[in-house]
Amino acid sequence: MGITVIRGATIWDATGADPFAGDVLIEGNRIRSVSRGSGGFATDGAAIIDGAGLFLMPGMVEGHAHLSFENVTRTEDLIGPSPEQQVFTAARGAKALLDAGFTSAYGASEAKLRLAVAVRDEVNAGRLPGPRIRAGGLEISVTGAMGDEGKEHDPRTGPSTIVDGVEEMRRAVRLHCREGVDNIKLDVSGDPFYPSTPAHTTPMTFDEIRVAAETAHAYGRKINAHTRSIEGSKACVRAGVDGLFHCEYSDEELLDMMEEAKDRIFIVPTVGLFHQILQGEASAHGLTPEVGGYMNIPELMENSIRTHTELRKRGVRHLIGGDYGFGWSKQGEQARDLQFFLEYYGYSPADALACATRNGGLAMRAEGDLGTLTEGALADMILVDGNPLLDIAVLTDTSKLVLIMKDGQIHKNESATRVNKSAVARDLENVG
Repeated sequence: MGITVIRGATIWDATGADPFAGDVLIEGNRIRSVSRGSGGFATDGAAIIDGAGLFLMPGMVEGHAHLSFENVTRTEDLIGPSPEQQVFTAARGAKALLDAGFTSAYGASEAKLRLAVAVRDEVNAGRLPGPRIRAGGLEISVTGAMGDEGKEHDPRTGPSTIVDGVEEMRRAVRLHCREGVDNIKLDVSGDPFYPSTPAHTTPMTFDEIRVAAETAHAYGRKINAHTRSIEGSKACVRAGVDGLFHCEYSDEELLDMMEEAKDRIFIVPTVGLFHQILQGEASAHGLTPEVGGYMNIPELMENSIRTHTELRKRGVRHLIGGDYGFGWSKQGEQARDLQFFLEYYGYSPADALACATRNGGLAMRAEGDLGTLTEGALADMILVDGNPLLDIAVLTDTSKLVLIMKDGQIHKNESATRVNKSAVARDLENVG
């Protein structure tokens, strides 16, 4: 079992403590010890990584992963390619996340049922580079709702499973579990990209959501939901859904329900897509700010800011990420959401980082051994040439990621080539 010591780094452990200078001892795939101050560990036979002047933090978690989405601009980009083609797309998406310091991916849905399952298994076997993956499958939706791409005259199949009623829902969830999917996703509410079922509508019934949650949990799997509407989100909380994606619309009752369930649920705002449309970043693909106005994106953004600012104040656990992999939002750019959490929801840099690390780790693993730099935790971490607590955007520059370690294995290590190793130390002195 190999031993590695990261020596002299500025350590941010995601526990709520202030950063401190110290060493981290990794044995196998776990952190054996963390010391304040450097030089406290015997290093005979250990691989030494010099972290002087660098910032050590847990690896980040993409909270709403679509590994198989790559430069998508329309539904046909997901429907048309074969599974054989798209498994390579998903593999590239997994590598892009790991290259960007995301050592875990909490799956939402994919273009085909088993794409993330196949990539997860290859990553776990050590044959592909990628993060820890909780594999998503297809979206499960109902007739006439988001995900139903068919028409009476054109009965085509989209990247989804369409069900109606509790028995069809039960069978669909069982099928996903049989095929190895970790995270089941429901399309509970409408969406601005589906004009016949806008975001405030709720096509899926409570009983359909309830039986999906009961069935997934019976298999030991997670259940997650695309939910923008007030009634959809309330139904998800009541039914026992684990992860709620989007959640723009709210009222006082829903906010109270989420606060009461805050130790059980995770909320993923996925604010990046709205920002990209409203700021013109998607204009080259036809999604101009003007088109966004027709789609009601400004109102959705306004409600997102109001709802998630309030959830932050109430201590409800947010995750970052989601809806990356489009033509205007590449895989591996998810760290941009950290800045959005500061800008739109009023997070501090440290608390936004906690959403990306500690909260994500708890969503990935109920054991609580992921997402912090603490004794016994899984050894997923990144060493950064810069201080995210002063400039959180440094995490969007992959050239600043000096070391990327997942499960105790080094994916990237450029520590020996860094010349200026005092930047973080100076920044911390300035903060003091």
